[in-house]
Amino acid sequence: MNNKEIIDLDSKYIIQNYGRQPIALSHGEGVIIWDTDGKQYIDFFAGLAVNVLGQSHPKVIKTIQKQAEKLIHVSNVYYTEEQVKLAKKLSEISIFDRVFYANSGAEANEGAIKLARKFTGKGEIISANNSFHGRTLATVTATGQDKYKEPFKPLPTGFMHVPFGDSKAISNAINDDTAAILIEAIQGEGGVVVPPENYLKEVESICKENNVILILDEIQTGFGRIGEMFAYELYGIKPDIITIAKALGNGYPIGGVLARGEVATAFDFGDHGTTFGGNALGCAVAMTVIETIKEENLLENSKTVGEYFKDKLYKLKEKHDFIKDVRGFGLFLALELDQNSSDITDKMLKKGFLINSTAGNVLRFVPPLIIKKDHVDKLIKALDNLFFEI
Repeated sequence: MNNKEIIDLDSKYIIQNYGRQPIALSHGEGVIIWDTDGKQYIDFFAGLAVNVLGQSHPKVIKTIQKQAEKLIHVSNVYYTEEQVKLAKKLSEISIFDRVFYANSGAEANEGAIKLARKFTGKGEIISANNSFHGRTLATVTATGQDKYKEPFKPLPTGFMHVPFGDSKAISNAINDDTAAILIEAIQGEGGVVVPPENYLKEVESICKENNVILILDEIQTGFGRIGEMFAYELYGIKPDIITIAKALGNGYPIGGVLARGEVATAFDFGDHGTTFGGNALGCAVAMTVIETIKEENLLENSKTVGEYFKDKLYKLKEKHDFIKDVRGFGLFLALELDQNSSDITDKMLKKGFLINSTAGNVLRFVPPLIIKKDHVDKLIKALDNLFFEI
């Protein structure tokens, strides 16, 4: 089928809750993707920060084929080798002791909220304005953006919001029923908003002083996106819990809650569960993703190409006065404009680039970690030419 035929079927048979761009993607190799009409695109979106190894990575393909011939899913009623191997690997590459497997970032954040409440015996979760933590009723309530919540009231109780970047506001908001602070390392959906210097360290200290659990949402920042395996390393903090998903499976759905110390042992049998979380295929793929990030030196690529990319974005800012800001670390970057950015993503699509608009006026760039400088050069040239037309 071609683009139009697929789009027509979508409009007839699929609930219309996505504002999709008008193409149907067919196949890809590395950072290049083709649509069903045969047009080629360079991917600077990576399936929303998911496909860190790009499309059709040979090691991922081999793992899926090999594991699918062996075992895909058996449920968590039984043990599997793939689960425990990945759990051990996650512990080895982090400061955390145990993992609870999930299917998505939202489910991971749900699990983290429940774990913090179970451990502390308290109910309130403090999160930040402009944050995004998921689409379930609990995680959308934790999200600090009204546009995601308004249609779904009444919402669960036990959530409070404070300004992002204001540690004093967190300190003032803590009360006798505060279980945890849930905060993004960098606000992704909110516009790649980087916290002020020392903010996360201050939050960490406040949590320790008040015996409050610190949950760091690393759904977008984890697994090399910002040039480190995890963002807590970049900021020099030790959260009690982090939540992970997206990049972990390079497109295969898998997420998790990583916890350390006594917090990691708070759940008893039956307290929480999932049917598909941690299935054998997902764990095998995730293991391959982690190993490949290390084997192909993609943390360093994220840093070096990210620095190159950021410098190019700053040079664009010098040339075009409607660019307000350049933000981010590694390959988690953004241009903030003084105008709506959605039209630009549409125009760049026609030029053969997949990029993303978020927060109304922000262009977000989250390419596969295998992206090269020449890909960046092509994007910058196309943006530059487009900006002169605005």
